[in-house]
Order: sequence, then C-alpha cells, then structure tokens
Amino acid sequence: MRLTRATIWIAGAILASTWACAQDQGELRLHLVSSLAGKPRAVPAVLWLEPQPGTAAVPLLPSGHYRLLQKNRTFIPHLQVIPVGAVVEFPNADPFFHNVFSLYEGKRFDLGLYEAGSSKSTTFAREGVSYIFCNIHPEMSAVVLSLSTRLYAIADEHNGFDLRGIPPGDYKLHLWIESVPQAFLRGLVRNVHVPARTTDLGGISAPIPRAGTAMHANMFGDAYDKEAPGTY
Repeated sequence: MRLTRATIWIAGAILASTWACAQDQGELRLHLVSSLAGKPRAVPAVLWLEPQPGTAAVPLLPSGHYRLLQKNRTFIPHLQVIPVGAVVEFPNADPFFHNVFSLYEGKRFDLGLYEAGSSKSTTFAREGVSYIFCNIHPEMSAVVLSLSTRLYAIADEHNGFDLRGIPPGDYKLHLWIESVPQAFLRGLVRNVHVPARTTDLGGISAPIPRAGTAMHANMFGDAYDKEAPGTY
C-alpha cells in the first residue's frame, strides 16, 4: 500500500489532535484508609464529580439497559453504576422464586414474587443510591447508584480511585462507601479544583467495617422468617 503525503499529513494531524486533547484532560487519584482497627479490606465504593458553575458540563452516558442477575441467591454484579434514566433488568436464573425490592433513597420499588426463568425491570429516573434486596432471601443484597454524570470511578481491590479524562475546572467530590453511614459520607463531600494534569488527593479516612453481611429488615420492616418454604 502506497501512502501519499496528504495521507501522512492527515494521520499526523489526527495523532497530534488526539495527543493535544489528552493533554487538556485532568486525572484525579485518591485512596480510602480505614479508621477502624483490624486488617483493611476491599470495600465497594464509588467516587464521582459534580461540575460547579463555570466548569463545562460533561454529557451523560446513554441510558440504555442494564442487568442485575439473580443466581445462586446472589445479585450479580453486587455494585452497578448507571446513568439517570436507565432501565435495569432483574432476571431470575435460580430454580425458585425471588422478590426484588428497594426501600431506600434512589429508587423505591417492589417487583413482586416471580418465578425461575422470568425477569422484571424498573427505571431509575432520579439520582441516588438504591439498596436492593430479596424479600425471601436475607443474604441477597446489591447496590445501584444512578448518576447524572459520567465522571465517576469505582474503587479497585486496594480501595484506590483513578478517574481520568476530566475537563479542567471546579467540582464537588462525592463518595459512596458500602456500610458507611450516610451522615459520615455527607461530611466527605468537598470542593476540588482539577487542573490539566494528575492530582493525587492522598488518603481519605473512613470507618470501613469488617467483612460480614449487614442485617436488614424485609420489605414490611419486619425480621425475616428463620425457615423459608422449601420451594423458595
């Protein structure tokens, strides 16, 4: 294949433009540090940025459809971040009934009892954290975080965040950390300025609890039955 001077020039221009755009973007890093005694553990957590006045708005990701699978009495994945307005499917891949519900801030719903091989869905039309449970199996839990920004990062296995492709400007930084009280999380909200380079905010201390399943009530606010029917 023969390359003309025009082809080479265009390719070079594209590469230069791509490099220039990359140089104009900021990167934000930080990591979580447990304030509690004991060996630290990886914890589901999300960081996101809210543009402040004077900072260019970032387009929202397309809504689309997402899936939270129920299999082996487990929600897969345990944590899912979606754009506001997205539809989430809840297929039942277990050979017994499930009843998915949420009674918390982001989206309150009850999908009712449905059998193996069937699926139900719901739309998350507002921003917020939704804690998802099954009204039959208390060990099942998941989290759906609906956001009005694509500037977010999920913590890695070392409780670290690395958010790239940030337009330089001023933002409000938000954190959600599983099992950490909402009142404490509100205290972690802070204003940050992101320049066109890597910014490391260091460590943020939070009361990250040890591993274990947190107790919760069923959809009626009562304790779960100790013995569920065999067909469930």
